Amino acid sequence: MKFYRVYIELTNICGLKCSFCPPKALPSHTMSLSFFEHVLNELAPYTKEVAYHMGGDPLTLSNLKAYLDITLKKHFKVMLTTSGYYLNKHDLHTLLHPAIKQVNISLNSYNKNSMPLSFEAYMEPIVALCRLKLEKNRELFINLRLWNMDEEQSEKAFNETLFKYLEKTFNTPLDATKIYKEKPRSIRLAEKVLLHFDTYFEWPSLASSHHSDGTCLGLSSHFGILSNGTVVPCCLDKDGVIELGSLQTDTLEHILNASRTHTIIEGFKRHNAIETLCQKCEYKNRFKEN
Repeated sequence: MKFYRVYIELTNICGLKCSFCPPKALPSHTMSLSFFEHVLNELAPYTKEVAYHMGGDPLTLSNLKAYLDITLKKHFKVMLTTSGYYLNKHDLHTLLHPAIKQVNISLNSYNKNSMPLSFEAYMEPIVALCRLKLEKNRELFINLRLWNMDEEQSEKAFNETLFKYLEKTFNTPLDATKIYKEKPRSIRLAEKVLLHFDTYFEWPSLASSHHSDGTCLGLSSHFGILSNGTVVPCCLDKDGVIELGSLQTDTLEHILNASRTHTIIEGFKRHNAIETLCQKCEYKNRFKEN
């Protein structure tokens, strides 16, 4: 059993209250460095890529470099996702760490919070990171995520401001009318610096009225490990609703070979969502065959 990537939540602390994210249900928790190394040891037979993301923002951690150093020592590559708000907490060279393969920055977090920070003050360290990457680490990918391109909810005023700023900064044409009409998946701003587009999605919840079957990439391409060690089927189960087991008390081999795990996998092969949370998840509709 191999996975393309495993999501590891270093911390469930985000520090923001984005309107498109549900509030955190679990107590605040940060994975210790020693337990993180144990988690990587458990993952070694299953993947070579990890994502520092589920519910929290890894840049809230002042000792992020220590996690990156352990990741490099254990021969994993990292995809790191952040709101971008905490870039100033770190030496930007930290995000050029050789363990990091890709940095995702969720730009739409800016206009979905009431933070005393100007748009320019928010964008300046993001642009500085892009420039530093172009100078020092040309292999690193930076994805500037703009996942608000819905027909009904699109943040057109914010997006137009952003397009003008990025157009001037990167000397790349970003015509808002054309982008909304043609709906590109991404636009190249510079070498391995992309502006990536998508739409909002609803986080799965047991309180949702939605109900459907279908398939999912959970336990196929990836699974998640919460900061408390709980193993979950997918990167959207940030509250540990489907607890497959805990690496605090069990081995990953046993958890992945348990009957509940296999029942979920076999169900998705038949386009049958076994777990209640999966039945209520709308994100899986994105995997429907055309």
